[in-house]
Amino acid sequence: MKIRSWVLTRLIMCAVLCLPTMLLFAQGGPGDPGGDPDPGQGVPFDGGLTLLVAAGIGYAAKKGVEKRKMKKAAAEEKTIL
Repeated sequence: MKIRSWVLTRLIMCAVLCLPTMLLFAQGGPGDPGGDPDPGQGVPFDGGLTLLVAAGIGYAAKKGVEKRKMKKAAAEEKTIL
């Protein structure tokens, strides 16, 4: 049973790693579409990136508060004993 699980895991990993590459190669089309209509315009990446950074800051703050509570509880436990 262990080998079957190992093989299945490896198969899924290969599919996950190879699928984006296959999709990337599938994007090509026949001929040149005529160039970039507006070369001054870049790809906006602010929308998702801002939310990701905010989520990371919130997670770090939560973990910091939890750690402070654990230290305070451990200090109180030592003083009681």
